[in-house]
Amino acid sequence: MERLDMDIIRTEIQSAGDIHRLRQFRDQLHEEFERRLLLSNTLDWNRELNLVHDWFIAQAVKLAEHSVQLEEGTGAPVPYAFVVFGSGGRGEQTLWSDQDNGLIYDDIPDEESAEAAERYFALLSERISTSLLELGYPLCVGGVICTNPKWRKSSSGYRSMMLDWLQEPNWEHIRYLLIMADMRAVYGEKRLVTRLMNEMLQYVDVHPSILEHLLHNTLHHKISLGVFGQLIKERYGEDAGGVDIKYGAYIPIVNGIRLLTIEAGVEATSTEGRIAALLEGGFVEEEIAHDWLEALSIALKLRSLTPFQLEDGHYTTRGKLPGDRLTKERTSELKLCLRIGNDLQKYVKKSVHKEIEQG
Repeated sequence: MERLDMDIIRTEIQSAGDIHRLRQFRDQLHEEFERRLLLSNTLDWNRELNLVHDWFIAQAVKLAEHSVQLEEGTGAPVPYAFVVFGSGGRGEQTLWSDQDNGLIYDDIPDEESAEAAERYFALLSERISTSLLELGYPLCVGGVICTNPKWRKSSSGYRSMMLDWLQEPNWEHIRYLLIMADMRAVYGEKRLVTRLMNEMLQYVDVHPSILEHLLHNTLHHKISLGVFGQLIKERYGEDAGGVDIKYGAYIPIVNGIRLLTIEAGVEATSTEGRIAALLEGGFVEEEIAHDWLEALSIALKLRSLTPFQLEDGHYTTRGKLPGDRLTKERTSELKLCLRIGNDLQKYVKKSVHKEIEQG
């Protein structure tokens, strides 16, 4: 089928002068991408969709920045990066992903100037978050968002927080570290992210025992496949008879690949890119990497087929594929994905324990 002209889409987004126009264009593209899902290669479709998400988010930040400048009479006091986490950081947002983001800015040695910068970035973050809400991105229910001071800090503030988590690896701190491991800049100074990620990987390389803590969190979500190879389905509520694609298939796969890349010191953030880097670096055999890509492709497609709804103007989903959409072909496809995911979790466990033993 005819491919989307991504240059035209980017130009349209970057020339939008207000959020209202951006929202109209997003709704149009939402329908177009939804129509193309089953007619395209899933990984190609996902890459294009996430480029579009990046452009929308970056333009929303740019418009918010302009709004604050008009109001305050000044721009950003120091360079900064607007970053995304979760599926956004991995370049795997669905059509209805929420806001998982933060903001990092350069250090300011002068205390008075630092306080002024903190006020500026707090205001900017409020304006960005409001703009993204208007654009249809709901707030992160877990509070991983730039309006939360935890995720809006100077570079040294982020570094100090990260080192605290690394040095005291309890469950909550490990959860935050794995969130940070998917961090990616979509606007501003990418070097602020690169520096943090390099330091995290260097710490793990010197202290491999932390991999055991990362492993426990990584394997927390189990593959939705029973001991006899049957799908584990939702038993109650409006999703009864359906399958949790997000937490029963997609999350276990991306979590496993992420930990392997942390172990290997790989800097890629997308799951597809991580698999390619592991293969290129000789950390995994070609046949296994191919299986992982196939499982990822299936999980991304089925996740994008889960029903969505508009709630207060925001795109949302529960991440469950209903029973009536589990055709014979999709059930077979899903079982293949889950079997590969199950083997992946075993592979990760074995690899991490081997790394710790070699220490």
